Amino acid sequence: MKSFFEGIQYLFVDILFKPLDFFRALELKNWWAANTLNWIFMIICAVAIVYWIKQLQLHKANNDEFQDTTAHSFLK
Repeated sequence: MKSFFEGIQYLFVDILFKPLDFFRALELKNWWAANTLNWIFMIICAVAIVYWIKQLQLHKANNDEFQDTTAHSFLK
């Protein structure tokens, strides 16, 4: 059983987290380059938010929204 958990440790520490170790070492040299992964995620989120807002405006312009004040029929 111990070797199973050591295998999981090897997988994560020595294989899957190697790119993060590279970014950690890079931070001492260049902060902007070290945070490349964060910048990519922020750009993806910003694009998704802009897309979502445009879709909301499109549905509002077409009067596709159904804004009922009661969430369920039993609240009427």
